[in-house]
Amino acid sequence: MGVSGTLEYLSEVLSSVKKSKKKKQIATVAIKIRMDCEGCARKVKNVLSGVKGAKSVDVDLKQQKATVTGFVEPKKVLKAAQSTGKKCEIWPYVPYSMVAHPYAAGVYDKKAPPNFVRATTDPTVAHLDPVEEQYSLMFSDENPNACNIM
Repeated sequence: MGVSGTLEYLSEVLSSVKKSKKKKQIATVAIKIRMDCEGCARKVKNVLSGVKGAKSVDVDLKQQKATVTGFVEPKKVLKAAQSTGKKCEIWPYVPYSMVAHPYAAGVYDKKAPPNFVRATTDPTVAHLDPVEEQYSLMFSDENPNACNIM
């Protein structure tokens, strides 16, 4: 085995290391799922606990939310949740303070849990434009010169 044979062997060893599977990272998947009673919540928890890679499952009956933590993929968790026969979707809500215009059409949701609104990708709703930001800072509580009349 000469120098060229050694180089070929080393290149094979290094290429096989690169082809190995990447480790999955721990993910938290939240699902909005329709649950009416403790029996429904128990059924959902049992099914989601059976998902490969799930480390913990939390079910919140009041918010109609199930959270799965572990080495899981959102699509697989959603598919398992749909196998219960319940209406479900990936958790569509974000905290109220994350959206610039929480009462805009398509964002405000009467069925949302308290202090939550629907997530949006519309930049006009999600973020303040520079003029709006200037006005909001002008009348902010942190600005001591905001309003001298009061």
